[in-house]
Amino acid sequence: MNKTSNLLTRRKTLLAAAGMALAAPSIVTSARAENKYGPGVSDTEIKIGNTNPYSGNASAYGANGRAASAYFRMINEQGGINGRKINYISLDDGYSPPKTVELTRQLVERDGVLLLHAPLGTACNTAIHHYMNQKKVPQLFVATGASKWGDPAHNPWTMGWQPDYHTEGVIYAKHALANVKDPKIAILRQNDDMGVDYLEGFRQGLGSVAEKFIVETATYEVTDPTIDSQMLQLKNTGANVFYNITTPKFAAQAIKKAAEIGWKPAHYLVNVAASLGATLRPAGMENCQGIITAFYTKDPVDPRWASSPDFVTWKAWMEKYNAGGNIADGSNVTGYANAFTMAHVLRACGDNLTRENVMHEAASLKNVEIPMLLPGIKLNTSATNFYPIQAVNMARIEGDHWAMFGELISASQG
Repeated sequence: MNKTSNLLTRRKTLLAAAGMALAAPSIVTSARAENKYGPGVSDTEIKIGNTNPYSGNASAYGANGRAASAYFRMINEQGGINGRKINYISLDDGYSPPKTVELTRQLVERDGVLLLHAPLGTACNTAIHHYMNQKKVPQLFVATGASKWGDPAHNPWTMGWQPDYHTEGVIYAKHALANVKDPKIAILRQNDDMGVDYLEGFRQGLGSVAEKFIVETATYEVTDPTIDSQMLQLKNTGANVFYNITTPKFAAQAIKKAAEIGWKPAHYLVNVAASLGATLRPAGMENCQGIITAFYTKDPVDPRWASSPDFVTWKAWMEKYNAGGNIADGSNVTGYANAFTMAHVLRACGDNLTRENVMHEAASLKNVEIPMLLPGIKLNTSATNFYPIQAVNMARIEGDHWAMFGELISASQG
């Protein structure tokens, strides 16, 4: 059994035990009263580190970091958290794992941050995973859905936030099996851990028919200029299902190329590339009709949310604190909601702002409601469950926005 399968098995066991009162490991016990401040904390400041790709082929994701920075600017303007201002140090790693390692060491060892919040990218977080756990520095609410982030038994200082890629892949596979007659499946995936995680989940969802129904898998590197040749390769198989495991730049290219070559399969696009602003509009909305994804946040251009209080508040925040951001870019939603979660944990810490207590509070979320998540989705964690968000809703492009269909699907259902 490989590592991913082991993690999945452990995860199912943990989900079944989520309601039990389990003893917490030593790192999530309360810190001693006389040692209430960790590195980066004073009576007036909490220093937090972050890495994001503000440049390079994945620069569309830089909106996450800008949104988080803008959120904490708002928090500081309102007086901070428990009287302490947030010093949010967000650095550009260009989606390059070696650069992420360099900048993370700088943040931890030179800048002395209390924690790393929402560093972006599976490969980038993988590169610092061991270091952060060895140093016992929280690597919290990472901006990647790799299933490995929910492994507190082996990596107790790292926690995910969004639904995991493996489960998302399972859900797409099951939907394709139920809705496409005689499926012939072609897959394009990024050649890294993200692509592997999504693919393995999809294969699990197909079960024993995976080898029969998957007719071709093509990969690309994040440094590739285009994926045109891969798209021609996939189209020529005669596939009637396309599983698109890409990031925004390459997702937009794939959608455009499929339209150009007249390929019209059932199209499943992974959530991390499903931004209207960063992917679909650049690809041309006329080319996107019918594309399916799985959502856990509110689509900011879906008219159904226009009068919901959290959307009204988010839109006002965008206009005041993140005016340069694209209102249609879902990264401005996830960056905001993730930062809200981080602020919630810091408030819960009160004056006990050690790294140990931060992890304790992060692992103690009970039905926490976060703005801009879909109705019914609440955050829950425990000492043995590091998957805060465990539900999604299917959606397809209709006209100029994502239209939800069906009911919420939980991780256990996936």
